[in-house]
Amino acid sequence: MICTSIQNKTYDEILAILDDPWIEMAEIRLDRCDLSDEEIEDLFANTDTPLIATCRIVEVGAKEAERRLGVAIRAGARFADLEVEADAGFSKRFRLACEECGTEIIRSFHDYSGTPDLEYLQQLRDRCYRYGADIAKIVVTAHSEDDVKRVMALYDAGGFNAHLSAHGGGRDGARKASDVGSPGAAGVLGAEPPQTGHPLVAFAMGDAGRETRIECLKAGAPFSYACLPEEATAPGQIDYLTMHREVYGDWRGFFRNSLQMPASKSFAQRAIIAAALADGRSHLRGYSPCDDSESALAVARALGAKVRVDGSTLTIDGIGGAHTNLETLHTGESGLLTRLMIPLMATINDCPVTITGEKTLTRRPLKGVSDIMASFGVIVRESTVPMRVDGRIIPGVAEISGKDGSQLISGLLTALPLFDKPSTLIVTDPKSIPYMFITCDVLKRFGIKISSEMEGDEKMIEEQDWSGCTGVTFKIRGGQKYHAADFDIEGDWSSAAPFLVAGALYGKAEVSGLDTSSLQADLTIADILVEAGAVVSELDEAVCVSRAPLEAFAADLNNAPDIFPIVSVLAAFCAGESVISGVGRLVGKESNRCEAILEMLSGLGVEASVVGDDLHIVGETLTSRLLNGRLLRGGAFTSRGDHRMAMALKIASFGASEPIAIDDTACVAKSFPGFWEMFD
Repeated sequence: MICTSIQNKTYDEILAILDDPWIEMAEIRLDRCDLSDEEIEDLFANTDTPLIATCRIVEVGAKEAERRLGVAIRAGARFADLEVEADAGFSKRFRLACEECGTEIIRSFHDYSGTPDLEYLQQLRDRCYRYGADIAKIVVTAHSEDDVKRVMALYDAGGFNAHLSAHGGGRDGARKASDVGSPGAAGVLGAEPPQTGHPLVAFAMGDAGRETRIECLKAGAPFSYACLPEEATAPGQIDYLTMHREVYGDWRGFFRNSLQMPASKSFAQRAIIAAALADGRSHLRGYSPCDDSESALAVARALGAKVRVDGSTLTIDGIGGAHTNLETLHTGESGLLTRLMIPLMATINDCPVTITGEKTLTRRPLKGVSDIMASFGVIVRESTVPMRVDGRIIPGVAEISGKDGSQLISGLLTALPLFDKPSTLIVTDPKSIPYMFITCDVLKRFGIKISSEMEGDEKMIEEQDWSGCTGVTFKIRGGQKYHAADFDIEGDWSSAAPFLVAGALYGKAEVSGLDTSSLQADLTIADILVEAGAVVSELDEAVCVSRAPLEAFAADLNNAPDIFPIVSVLAAFCAGESVISGVGRLVGKESNRCEAILEMLSGLGVEASVVGDDLHIVGETLTSRLLNGRLLRGGAFTSRGDHRMAMALKIASFGASEPIAIDDTACVAKSFPGFWEMFD
């Protein structure tokens, strides 16, 4: 990325500069801008552009530099830059403040007279990391080609570069990992980018060093510095518009505002079925059609409910306590709907029923269904649709495994309250836990009460992290009835994820219609983007994501397998090796998503492998890919009829050197029919 240094500007002038869409990130020279503490605080607290707070000791003295940097850090500065020469007390206080506020530390060295020998430069670089740097910045003055070679030699594989090991546990762990690698290239302009340990920004000032400001990006620096036109802060600095042309050429990013997300089909399907079971008339607001939700409406009608669609509002007259006598029930391509209806058909249907489906659902094994339903006295012999459901649920206490997902458990939670006797559902090895609680939340709106108790490790208890949950016990009172309700359907985080990732990778995206306190598991995409380094904010009921230096991350998607494909594309542009856990959850989706993702990444030219339950992806920043001619490969790709894969391929296409042709684009209608039009 290109960081523009801003000096000698007022608060209003800085704001106007930051509004320029060509400003990707900025360094605010607090030693050269006349800003009050209130203006510094407001600037760093309320700006989406990634900002570096810089205040040189030589300009204002140590005491004043510490004070101004402290204001910026406490306000939320993304980065703070302190010279490596600062005294030990200042350095310690600076480091503690940054760690407390989540500000990344830049420790910097500048030589305005010349370029020291390589051994001394390496010692300076190592000293930066020893003094707490997340990013080391080494800037010297070049008078010759030999000077240039010495500073660029810092990027040799024996040094520290932007290849971050996600084995360290995410951004911080990766950043603090020991330096790795073997002796590398000769450290000259155009050398192959090394694959080593820590982020480094190293370049040379002066006319002889001009090109190093771009070559450092080619070598893997997370960002380089430019200036405003005719306002260089150092000799040889390039203005940001010229640098933008030299780095990006005619490549165009992704900039979208006011993107309205469709309704969450996870909420919509559950609410439609609950309304169909209810006694009275329900109104579901905020509905937007997709194939899976339309299948749920067809099922509601098949049960005997009366459904009317008026714009984005559904009016459903439920069947109350009536029973059905259906011989067949069609659930479309929806795995959730199928698993919801299996226990319900064994509750309200008075004869054996065959559940049928279509498209990819006919090939998807519904793992664990037969064993779980058998524990309730119901016979289901087939593992794919069409499947015959024979028998009536016997309520009571049952212990079942949740390793194959939450959808059938959601079906049991929907059905068991209708029996006279109470039931206790003990779920071991639970997966997709948030979706169980979405079910409980929706059912509560329709008068159904279910209590729950979670068991877990220390991480779950201290951090409220569902990945540490080892079991859930649901207690369901018998003799309950569904009552009509008015219900607002949430916007869909899984549909928003591709747009949010596109903003993080290529520019900026502003998405509306989302609940940031949602139970939806795919809300975790916001946490992952923050972990990777993107700027994520909420403004005027919209979620905004914009580019920033991206680093390798670690993510556990056992509870959110739907965003696995798009998170894999994100990892391809994050410097270093990212690790995404939860591969085992991908086999039974619309495609074998593990195979599909590996095939996609291989075709795109991205190094990836599966180790146990983890997907390892080696990424490279967008600027490095552009400058080294390593954009993703284009060509013909298959979505395997999987809507999530088609969406991920579309996002990848913005970072590809040639167009990407997807064989089946219509499959997105399963969850998001307007996906392509929203991009256009």
